[in-house]
Parts: sequence; C-alpha cells; structure tokens
Amino acid sequence: MRSQEWFGRTGKDGFIYRAWMKNQGFPHHEFEGKPVIGICNTWSELTPCNAHFRELAEAVKRGVWEAGGFPLEFPVMSLGECQIKPTAMLFRNLASMDVEESIRGNSIDGVILLCGCDKTTPSLVMGACSVDIPTLVVSGGPMLAGRFQGKKIGTSDLWRFAEEYKMGNMSQAEFIAAEAAMARSQGHCAVMGTASTMAAMVESLGLALPDNATIPAADSRRKVLAHMTGVRAVELVREGVTPSKILTRQAFENAIMVNAALGGSTNFILHLTAIAGRIGVDLSLDDFDTLSAKIPMLTNLQPSGEHFVEDLFYAGGLPAVIRELLPLLHRDALTVNGKTLGENCADARCYDPAVIGTLENPVKPDSGIAVLRGNLCPNGAVLKPSAATPALMQHTGRAVVFENIDDYKARIDDPNLDVDPDCVLVLKNVGPRGYPGMPEVGNMTLPAKILAQGVHDMVRISDGRMSGTGFGTVVLHVSPESAVGGNLAFVQNGDLITLDVPNRSLHLHVSDEELALRLAKFTPLELGYDRGYVNLFIRHVTQAHEGVDFDFLRGGSGSVVKRDSH
Repeated sequence: MRSQEWFGRTGKDGFIYRAWMKNQGFPHHEFEGKPVIGICNTWSELTPCNAHFRELAEAVKRGVWEAGGFPLEFPVMSLGECQIKPTAMLFRNLASMDVEESIRGNSIDGVILLCGCDKTTPSLVMGACSVDIPTLVVSGGPMLAGRFQGKKIGTSDLWRFAEEYKMGNMSQAEFIAAEAAMARSQGHCAVMGTASTMAAMVESLGLALPDNATIPAADSRRKVLAHMTGVRAVELVREGVTPSKILTRQAFENAIMVNAALGGSTNFILHLTAIAGRIGVDLSLDDFDTLSAKIPMLTNLQPSGEHFVEDLFYAGGLPAVIRELLPLLHRDALTVNGKTLGENCADARCYDPAVIGTLENPVKPDSGIAVLRGNLCPNGAVLKPSAATPALMQHTGRAVVFENIDDYKARIDDPNLDVDPDCVLVLKNVGPRGYPGMPEVGNMTLPAKILAQGVHDMVRISDGRMSGTGFGTVVLHVSPESAVGGNLAFVQNGDLITLDVPNRSLHLHVSDEELALRLAKFTPLELGYDRGYVNLFIRHVTQAHEGVDFDFLRGGSGSVVKRDSH
C-alpha cells in the first residue's frame, strides 16, 4: 500500500515518519500494513453548514477502525457560501488544489471527503479526482425545515422575505424572527439548492453510499451512513477501486439526468463540468441540454416546488427517484459500494407521491437545464425551466442595462429608472473574471416600482450565477463573459432582446455591423488585481461553459505515484 512508503520503511526514514505520529498515542502495530484512510474535513465555524463535521468525522473513524483501517483526519480550506467574500466560487479552485496536494503529499491509501456547503463538495471531489486514489464522499446532510408563523420555510423563502421587507410588508423584527426560525438545526440548506444538488450529484455519480443525499443532518442515520462509509473505505482500498473506475462517461450522464429530475441548481453545470475535466471525461454544455430534455421533474421540492429535502428522504430518498428513472439511466454503472446503480435502487420505493412523481405523472413536464445559444451567448447560456415563469419563456423586451453590480445597486430602486414589466434586466461584468469569481447575483431583485405593481418576475440576463435556492426567469452563465469582450458587454439600454427557451435561443436584435462598431470601442475592464491568488485566478480561469476551472488543472494527472518520492 502507498502508506507503507512512509510507515513501512526501516532505518532513519521509517523512524522519522513514525516517531512524530506516535506522539498522538498511536501504538506501533497501527503502522504495520493497515490501510490508512485520510478523512478530509471541511469543518469550520465560519462554514455553518459544516459546523457539525467534528462529530461526523468521529463516526467515520469508528467505521474505519472496525474494518481494520487506520483513520487520520486532516483539514483543508473550507468555503462557507453565506460568509466568505467576495464569493465562495472564487476560492473553489484554490480549495481543490489544497485537497489535491494534501492527499498527494501525505501517507494515505484512501480518502473520505466530508463536505456540505455548496463549494466544499465540488472542490474536494475535483482535488481527489486529480490524485485518483480510492475515494468516498460523506455529505453533511440538509437541515430540518424551518418553521415561521405556522408555515415551513427554507432558504428559498429568503428571496420572498426580501421582497416583502423591501416593500414594507415585513418589519425588521419579523425579518430577524424569520432568521432564527429558518436555520434551526445543523446541516446545509433544506431545499434543493446547490448544496443538496451537490450531495445528489455525488450519490448519482456513484461516489457516495445510497441515501447520502437526503438523510437530514440532525438524523442519527447520518452518523450511521458516515460509519458505514468508513468501513467501505477500507474495503475500497483493498479492492483498488479509484474514482477513474467509477467516473465514466455513463456516470456523468446519469448525474445529469438525475439532476434534471430533481430540478437541481444551475451551478451543477459548472461543478460537474469541472470534475469531468479533472478526471478526463469529455463533457460539453450541450450534453446537459440533450440529456435533460427527455427528463420531466419528478420531485416536488423548493425552489421549483413545495417541499423540502427532508421530505424527500421520508418519501424514499434519492434511491426512489433513481429507481423511477432507471429505464433512462445507465443502470450498470459501478458505485463505491461495489454494486451497480441499478442494484442499489432495486428495492427502493416511493412512500409519498406528493413528493416524488413518476415518468407517467411527473410534478412538471419541464426540468433540468436549458442551454441557450445566439449572438448574445455564442458559447452558451443557461436557464432553469422548472423555476421560471411559463409566460416569459418566449419573450421580447427592451434592455435595461447595469454595467456592474455597483451600478445595479445604485439604480435598481431609483423611481426614475426607465423600466416596465416587459423589460429585460441585463447585468454585466459579474462573470468568472469580471467580478472576479462569478458571484450569485444573477437573480436580481426586481425594481421597487415593479414590485409595487404586483409583478414578481422579469427576464433577467447576466454572465454571473444564482443561488440554487433562487428562482425566476433568469438567464445565467452567458459566455463569453462581458469582461473579456463577449457580446453581453455591448448591450445598450433600449436594445431589444428575445428569449426563446423552446427553441433554445437568446438573441440581441443588433446587426453584426453594429456589434462590430461597438466592439471597436470596447475597453477591457481594469480589474486591479496584480498579486496573489486572485491574480492567478484571473489569468488562468476558464469561461463558464468550460467549468470555471484553471486551465492548468484540466486533464487528470493520473496516479498519485507520479509525484511520490522520498
């Protein structure tokens, strides 16, 4: 085993590798040929979704000990979506490098990734894929649904509360009371936001044990799953099963189709594309559209529906959803428990048809992610049909343009803003380089004067992202972004824009000649970052349709032994 390159040596080197480890009270026999399982922990009090991971790590360790392994826990950078500035996405690639090099440089044979909050899952998986040693994922689990004024609430209600507060229909005291009521237990967002989407992603890819995606964080069965993952990690090392043997093209296609059925976050595209790039699987933006198009929405979950991920677990969990999809999936895809996806779901049942629909009777006919093309997005843009307003799916309106996020904040509620409900709100310079880091600002709050008319949705377009908890007719990830001279940069107030989701089109009604004239006057943004990680990010980050990873990290580096030397 790889760990024996450290602990199995004789003489001075073996002495050095073992002696300092023994100051933690480990007896000598632990170093004699046991599989060493690294527990990659993103615990942090600055990442509230992951703040229970110390306890979860102990459950993992019990499983590793039981199976005859040697568990060693290590920390890596933790990204809390609701705390870190300017956006957690800016640091996803940095965290992935931390994970990769922590695994590569240390004496471990297999790794268990503890992740929960949005970016912790893809960053850990990306890093592990670049090393390709036996890997399993344990997600932190969704928090219990909140309770406020007699109703269940979750993160998606934040956007509704914000509108009510903005209009004076909700007091500051009520706003604070809602804060306390919403996040009432450990865990990540209770809705099918990005965190739950990522947990479902790793389960449908085959990197996690069944039910990983939906067991609530506060449920004791989450600890049981962590314990059993520790057991399985030791077995996985002995069997020599690495991510590259699980993450095949078929596994990625399964994940895309499952995400469509869940009405998962648009951020799924960026993260799955980046993971595919690390493991060496060719995945294009069009794959998401083609594979999603035949999948209806099977789960009635916020933000696209009514219920919460906790309810999905009680209704049968992700295995029940996957079983319903099996006729469309690659059911023979291998998973980390040694069984196929089909075998894992063979006995799954739906216990609540109000939460999980069927292919014959789905929750909604439209699901997944629509990929748009046109002169406004030559390399693509995305929209989530299940969270959009049907009447706006084919719409033409005049552009109301905000040059950047500060311009938007300064003018959106100006009573003199020239806007009506048929307009299209356009936000520039919030893409991978332009912000930098591509923040979740795409689902712009509507102008106060529009909300006052009782209107709660408009077509919105940007090169940024939106929270997986958000909703609305929101076009995101416009590529190329405006900061690098994409056509979004040349949109002017009053230009007509047509969104045609059924025909997958996003068109700016400006001639090629006029666009060329505007391009000739274009001056790239002066971003002002001349040192450190942000400078590295700007110089090497790829565009949205390529996963926003670093160009020098794509294409898996293969076996960890490539840089093992002592």
